[in-house]
Amino acid sequence: MLKSSFAFLVLAFAFFLCFIMSTGDGSYDYFQFVQQWPPTTCRIRKKCSKPRPLQNFTIHGLWPSNYSNPTMPSKCLGSQFKKENLSPKLLLKLKRSWPNVEGGNDTRFWEGEWKKHGTCSEQTLTQMQYFQRSHEMWNSFNITEILKNASIVPSATTKWEYSDIATPIKTATKRTPLLRCKRDPATNTELLHEVVFCYGYNAIKQIDC
Repeated sequence: MLKSSFAFLVLAFAFFLCFIMSTGDGSYDYFQFVQQWPPTTCRIRKKCSKPRPLQNFTIHGLWPSNYSNPTMPSKCLGSQFKKENLSPKLLLKLKRSWPNVEGGNDTRFWEGEWKKHGTCSEQTLTQMQYFQRSHEMWNSFNITEILKNASIVPSATTKWEYSDIATPIKTATKRTPLLRCKRDPATNTELLHEVVFCYGYNAIKQIDC
């Protein structure tokens, strides 16, 4: 009977531990700063209201990540998103750097990113700092211009090697980026979707991805 009770306690603790890990405890190693190419987002998701999407890279999000599992943590317990926590000056900047490219409500997009990712870094960054740092990261290196200077404009009809895109970005930033592609079901080709910069634990120093 004692062995049975002990086994039950061990099993219960294991379930509890799995629950804690699944909800996200805010533990992370570094940040992924993710920028997206709107034409690919709109082409794949088919939700954009504008006939011609923005032709420059915009922020997708700033994601606290772990080396063992880059998709975690997420949806941590934290403060509610409040637009009034952001200064009017910053809100104007975010309209440019972090718009909802699908044509929806910008504020709702920011709220979703804060709820899923920002709350997991609240031990390090306040809500204001989280969005301020994101804009500063976007402003520090203009990916659109970096690629244009290398005669590269992401396109569904022009083919590029991974290194063709990564090399000029690495030359400009002195750090290795991460590129993510999405498969276009209409043409069965891989389209450049996201460029990722990586930052250390405090979201200050850029590191290799």
